Amino acid sequence: MIRATLIALSQNRAAKRFVLCNSLARSTARRFVAGEELGDALAAARASNEAGLKATLDFLGENVASRDDAQRARDMYLGVFDRIAREKLDANVSLKLTQLGLDFASDFCLELMLPIVKHAEALGNFVRIDMEGSAYTQRTIEIARTLREQSPAVGTVIQAYLHRSEQDVRALSAIGCRIRLCKGAYLEPPEIAFVEKKDVDANYVKLMQILLPSGVYHAIATHDPRMIAATREFAEKHSIAKNNFEFQMLYGIRPDLQRQLIRDGYRMRVYIPYGRDWFPYFMRRLAERPANLMFIARNFFR
Repeated sequence: MIRATLIALSQNRAAKRFVLCNSLARSTARRFVAGEELGDALAAARASNEAGLKATLDFLGENVASRDDAQRARDMYLGVFDRIAREKLDANVSLKLTQLGLDFASDFCLELMLPIVKHAEALGNFVRIDMEGSAYTQRTIEIARTLREQSPAVGTVIQAYLHRSEQDVRALSAIGCRIRLCKGAYLEPPEIAFVEKKDVDANYVKLMQILLPSGVYHAIATHDPRMIAATREFAEKHSIAKNNFEFQMLYGIRPDLQRQLIRDGYRMRVYIPYGRDWFPYFMRRLAERPANLMFIARNFFR
């Protein structure tokens, strides 16, 4: 119930205004968001690299209001890749297609995405297309497939809680598309998504076991020690080298696990979001971990 409420609030304008004006909420958000400017994210990436972690940068924003906004987002991402190269960071980029105009037309979005992917490839880098709510799943996968036909420097995300995900994992792996496997952070109906956590977990493990032997460099994105243990056990049992895949975690969540995986010889990438449009992302993180909401409430009433 709490999770559903928080996810619903992530799209509520009144809630957004309240949180953006609340200094405690803004302070708490900094646990999950590197800052509002690119320099903040680059600094976080540099610190991550120094700790042995790879990074992926995400300029927060979704469902832009105009085509001009989408074009500005394209130009901004081109500049992000230039800064990563200039500062010699071990970092790539993640982005959402609704920030690149998917709500207007798939062809328009594809037109903006192609130069981003080509620029990433020219710089020896990589762009990950994030997955959004189920209304966008099919169009996101279609665009990812089209871009993958033109460049190896692009991959996407599969959410384990969707019933369709096994089919998508097999199809995308078959064309060499790199996948980040996550559980999923949106509220979806039972007709298309697993509702019970145990079923999501079981499907996550099933998909991981399809991805790891595929010969494609995939990412296992989880903070769940049981999912990490299942991945490690499967990789060891099937002689899958530690450098043939990577673990991924969100900025500010389970840094202890991140450091432990590095010590154990695994590749570990931290997802570093930044930007002023941090409210929807922040609310989804609260929905994943309601204890963070209780922290805010305790301090608010003090």
